[in-house]
Amino acid sequence: MDRLKLGIVFGGCSEEHPISIKSAQEVAKNLDTEKYEPFYIGITKSGAWKLCDGPAANWENGACRPVVLSPDRGVRGLLVLERGRYETIGLDLVLPVLHGKLGEDGAMQGLLELAGIPYVGCDVQSSALCMDKSLTYLVARSAGIATPNFWTVTPDEKVEPERLTYPVFVKPARSGSSFGVSKVSREEELSSAVETARQYDSKVLVEEAVVGSEIGCAILGNDLDLVAGEVDRVALSHGFFRIHQEDEPESGSENSTFIVPADIPAQSRTLVQETAKTVYRALGCRGLSRVDLFLKEDGTVVLNEVNTLPGMTSYSRYPRMMAAAGLPLAEVIDRLVSLALTGKAQ
Repeated sequence: MDRLKLGIVFGGCSEEHPISIKSAQEVAKNLDTEKYEPFYIGITKSGAWKLCDGPAANWENGACRPVVLSPDRGVRGLLVLERGRYETIGLDLVLPVLHGKLGEDGAMQGLLELAGIPYVGCDVQSSALCMDKSLTYLVARSAGIATPNFWTVTPDEKVEPERLTYPVFVKPARSGSSFGVSKVSREEELSSAVETARQYDSKVLVEEAVVGSEIGCAILGNDLDLVAGEVDRVALSHGFFRIHQEDEPESGSENSTFIVPADIPAQSRTLVQETAKTVYRALGCRGLSRVDLFLKEDGTVVLNEVNTLPGMTSYSRYPRMMAAAGLPLAEVIDRLVSLALTGKAQ
C-alpha cells in the first residue's frame, strides 16, 4: 500500500518561529511512517522555503534544497531546485505546523487553496477571523457567547486613558501567544502598553480584565461531529499568564502550571466544552482549534481567544488535553489527516 505523501510545513516568519520548530519535532516523533511519507518544508525567518531532512533544532544547517509550493493546480505539490533545474514532488496533503502571522492567519491556507492541495485545519476565512481577536469577539457575540468589553485602536488613533476602567489588557489584535501583551493597572501605563503591542501589529486591542479562572478546551472535528478534549485550567502563582515567553518552556513556566483535567465542577466542565463547540462552529473552524475561556465565580463563561493551529510541543496544552481524553498525538494526527481528506474522522 502506497504511503500518503504528507507535506509538513514549519518555521515561518512570525515571532513564533522557534515554537513552530518544536511543534514540528513533536509531530515528527509521533508520525506513523508506515502510513505517511513525510516531506519536511522549513520556512526560514526571512521567508525562504527549504526541503530538509526534518525539523531538527539546526535544520537550516543540514542538507536542504530550495523549494516552493507551486500555485499551479497541474502540479499539486512542490517544485524542488536540483542542479539548475526543477523537479516536481506531488503531495496528497499538507499539515501546516505554523503559528502566528503568515501561518495561522489564512495566508498559508490561501496558498494551499490556490495549489489545490488538501490541508489540515481551518480554511482561509475562519483562520483570518480567529487571528483577529476583535473579529472573533464580534462573531462570538452574534452567536450569544459572552466576551470581554473591548476597544480597538487603529495605527493613528490615540487612546483616552480616562475613559477606561482599570485594569485592562492591551494586546496586538492579530498576533500569536502572548507576545506584546501588557496588563495595565493605571492610566499612565496605557500609552507605553499600546506602543508595545504595536511592535507586533498595527491594530491594537484594549479589553477589560475578566475576573475568573483561565480555562482551555481542545476541539477536534468538522461541523456537527466534534470531539472535545479534557478541559484544562491555568493555575497562576502571580502576574498573568504568558505563554512561550520563557527561556526554557519545557522546564515549566515561572508563574503558571496546567491542571488537566481541570479541577472544576462537572457542570462547569460540560458548559466549557459545549461553549467551546458553539464558538468553534460559529467561527467556521474545522480540523482543530483550542478555545480559551474564562470561568467566572458565578459559573458563567466568557470567551478569551481561539487558536486555530495550537502548539503541538511536548509541553503544549492541546495535545495534553487530547491525551487526557484518550487520544494520543499519533491518533490526533491520523484523525486530522482523515478530516482533511474526507471531512470525517475515521
